[in-house]
Amino acid sequence: MPTGDISPLKRILGWLKRLDWGLVIVASLSFGAMARVLVTEGFGVAREILADDLWLYVSILPKVMLGCLIGALIRLLLSREMIERFVGEGSGLTGLAIAALIGMLFPAGPFTIFPLAVVLLASGADRGAAIAFISAWLLVGINRAIIWEMPFFGPDFVLFRFLISLPMPVLLGVWARLPLFDRFNPTIPARDDGP
Repeated sequence: MPTGDISPLKRILGWLKRLDWGLVIVASLSFGAMARVLVTEGFGVAREILADDLWLYVSILPKVMLGCLIGALIRLLLSREMIERFVGEGSGLTGLAIAALIGMLFPAGPFTIFPLAVVLLASGADRGAAIAFISAWLLVGINRAIIWEMPFFGPDFVLFRFLISLPMPVLLGVWARLPLFDRFNPTIPARDDGP
């Protein structure tokens, strides 16, 4: 069937399928909030907010680039077979525990963790391991607990929170592996291990 015969409705539906809805939602909220600030507070306040946001963007960009670089290097340093064996679909509870341990010990911020999780998924890790990795970083995060929580809350509170949070990443990974969630499987292209 020639391309010219596609109905306008099918074109629109095809375009809507390719649309990044996360970006649409964030952009709508951002521009809506900016419009509200312009109306209620005026251009001066809006300009100040934009200048602060631009500085934040400039300071975050190198971290995002380095996070992507770490992910790319891991793709080169670890074979797909190794990643599949240790944190892939057939790795069982041991794979989830390994992913959780790495996430718990990884000292970086979200600009490194999320690109790394995407690379792990594209390199053979399953969604359960990726969720255990991210959840351990979020819930347990030893680096964050020592640097931020202990000075504010003291060691007793941090130890209590740590013990309560410790099993959660593995449990979330087990839950994510249930067949019920197969339709939510991430669509990250598999990596090519070619030269």
